[in-house]
Order: sequence, then C-alpha cells, then structure tokens
Amino acid sequence: MKSGRALSYLASTLAMTVFASPALAEGLLTVKSENDLFASGGDGHYTNGLEINWSFTPQEHHWTRRLADVFPGWSGKGLDGAAYRIGQQIYTPENIKRSTLIEDDRPYAGLLYAGVSLFDEHQLQQWRQADELHIDVGIVGPASGGKAVQKNFHHLIGSNEPHGWDHQLHNEPIVNLTYKRSWWRQDSLGNLEIEYGPNAGFALGNLYTYASSGLGLRIGSDLQHSAGLPAIAPAQSGRNYFVPGQDFGWYAFAGLEGRFMAHNLLLDGNTFEDSHSVDRRQWVGDALAGIALTWSRWQLTYTSVWRTHEFDAQKEHDQFGSLTLSLWL
Repeated sequence: MKSGRALSYLASTLAMTVFASPALAEGLLTVKSENDLFASGGDGHYTNGLEINWSFTPQEHHWTRRLADVFPGWSGKGLDGAAYRIGQQIYTPENIKRSTLIEDDRPYAGLLYAGVSLFDEHQLQQWRQADELHIDVGIVGPASGGKAVQKNFHHLIGSNEPHGWDHQLHNEPIVNLTYKRSWWRQDSLGNLEIEYGPNAGFALGNLYTYASSGLGLRIGSDLQHSAGLPAIAPAQSGRNYFVPGQDFGWYAFAGLEGRFMAHNLLLDGNTFEDSHSVDRRQWVGDALAGIALTWSRWQLTYTSVWRTHEFDAQKEHDQFGSLTLSLWL
C-alpha cells in the first residue's frame, strides 16, 4: 500500500504540473481505459490499462519544438501538435486464482510510464501524410503499483483475488521510442465521407522493439473536422483531434496492423535478471473496429481489438476493448 500511495502522489504531482502550466491554456484532455472486460468478458493477459493524455498546439518557443529539431526529418518550426501522456498497464496470466508459478502463461507485470508525443502533418496532393513520434520512460515491476491496483480493485467489486503477483517481473526502468507514418486519402461514399490509407512504423527500446505496417479506414460525417485512429498497446494511437463547437458528428473506423516483434519485455522477461518468461511469437497481428461520437467539446470512442497469439503456449487469441473520453478545455 505504501508504494501504491507513493505512485498515486507522483502521478498527481505530474498531472498538476503539466495541466497547470500557463503554456497549456487550451488543449484536449483525454482519458482512455483499456480492459479485456470491454470486449471478451475475460480477466487475463492485458487485463487493464489507464492513460491520461493532454494534447495541445505548442507555442512558438515551447520545449517540444526544440525536441523535434533533435530528430532527423523533424522540424520544430513545422510541428503541428504535441501531447503529454501518463498511464499504467497491468498484465496477468489467464488463471489468477493460482498462487504457484504458471510457467506456460504470460508473466504478471505492471507498467507505469510517462511520455511525450510529437505530431506533424503534410498535404501531398491527394494524400495527407501524418507523422507521429512517441518517447516513453517508466518502470516495469513492483514499483509500478500493478499488484496494489488490481488487488484493491478486485476487492472493491467483489471479483476473484489475484494470487500470483509474487511471480511478477522485477523492477526495470524502461525507455522506448515509437515512430509511425500514415497516409490518408478522403473520398465520398454516397452521403458519407470515407478516409483510408496505409501506415508503417517501428519501436526501439528495452520495453518493445518491433517493425509494423497496416491499413486504416474511417467512414462517417465531417471527417475533415477530426483525426485519429485508436490503438491498443503495444501500438500507439495517433493524434487524437477534433474541432470543438461542431454539431453532433460520428464516424466508424477499422484497422489492421501486423508487427514483427523483435523484443517484448513483458513476455521475454527482465533484461538483467532472471525472471518468468514465455516463448514469444515474432509475428503478431491486430484487427480493430469501433465508433466515435462527437458533440460540442466532447468525444466518446469505443474500440474493440482482436489479437493473434503472442506466445507459443497461448491457448486462444486475445480480445481487448477501450473506452476513450475527450474534452476540450
């Protein structure tokens, strides 16, 4: 409980520091909850995630513009948007009632992280090019508070108590960089608007290292007033954006993404210590679908993700869901 209170204090302090900054006079506050209960009704593998995101347009001399100048191909002067993120994720095996080590299922693991994202867009004749860069730091292991959060929440709702957290991954700091480029083209489909295109990217770090490619599709009304295709970890969602003050709007979306996973700390186990691990599969694919509803300064999004097996002994594919609420402030 002491570590849980310390982490809560750290998160609250960071949130107040970020959101109270005078440089962030206007921005989009997003709260995203990811849980397997939203899609499959189960309680295992990627069992819960919570992220708070503050997206904004950086002022002329904001530090994120200087950060963009550090990376090849990026320009601080042309930066279109940035975001601060803080979140926690919890991973468990399927059977949380067992107190003994389940060698053929994924390890118990908690992840606490904070990150900054950079966004840049260009119009290329009939296509719009969107670049995103995400930098994350954090910790995996007991210091993440995953055990305390899951145990307390399950006690609160009267669910099964997880008994295997003694076998969780050890404390390990993480640093990760993720880059993605998407191409979008807009057309009409009867009275509806449609936007579609491919994407490609990669991640480097001791949490995840992978290469990815995929396709995205949005269909609905007033698509020029919104952007973004949600994703569930290890994938990163793009720029979450919509124009406030509009009448009710909506769009449905779908996407496919394949990843060649060269490293996944949450399956491969700790880098510098012996820990529980499983035989990770190199090729992993996601299929997602959902809907976004927008009105005035609010947006509510639901996403459902179907994922192929991530490790050899996995018995069934995984399904996750997410609910995202966004508000312009």
